[in-house]
Amino acid sequence: MLASEIPKDNLATNGYAIINDFFSNTEINHLLNILSAIDISKPTFRKTNDLFAIRQFLKEVPQAKDIIFNTRFKSLLRTLFGGDFFVIKSIYFDKPEESNWFVAYHQDLTISVDKKIPIAGFGPWTTKHNQFAVQPPLEYLENIFTVRIHLDDTNEGNGALKVIPKSHLKSIYRPENIDWTTETEEICCVNKGGIMFMKPLLLHASSRTTNHQKRRVIHIEFSSKQLPEGLQWSEYLSFMPQSD
Repeated sequence: MLASEIPKDNLATNGYAIINDFFSNTEINHLLNILSAIDISKPTFRKTNDLFAIRQFLKEVPQAKDIIFNTRFKSLLRTLFGGDFFVIKSIYFDKPEESNWFVAYHQDLTISVDKKIPIAGFGPWTTKHNQFAVQPPLEYLENIFTVRIHLDDTNEGNGALKVIPKSHLKSIYRPENIDWTTETEEICCVNKGGIMFMKPLLLHASSRTTNHQKRRVIHIEFSSKQLPEGLQWSEYLSFMPQSD
């Protein structure tokens, strides 16, 4: 990949960036074959008519690690973010062909941690499926970046993300306060094998599926900040050696 193709400025300015056709069809099909063979009965898996999701994806499906974190991907991450970042969350989303599931505009304001303990600046807390989540101080959210690996062509018809560019620069930005006289909405179409980078404070949403096509995405969050003493990331994985 040429230096001119690396979207570091787009991510900083707009809160998101897209690189299409990063993973090959062979790599994506390998991931899909792995996913088709897994046991979906585990408690970290969520299955409804509208959505199938695997929380702690890299822990639950370790066979996917080497395909995702190949030399090209790790080199791209180092170029964009340096070598200090590590995985703090991974989720697999499968939005079926007939899905009526949609997500309204929001920011990703919580992190997943190993326990609930009183720490100044952390809160409110939530618990889902025995997993703890908490809203941390703003400096933690500003440090995080998300990578979304697309296993299908994704467009407006099958629930591609809608975003409000630059909204990540406005701190906590409540959806009910969106000023549509000044804000614009963009649809983030991504090809199969493409990557979308985004900042968690970017306002984003997705619509119902209307074109009867799947939308499968692997969502991975990274941070370079350790949590206060006594608290740990619930899903800590380091794949960022300085060289391969």
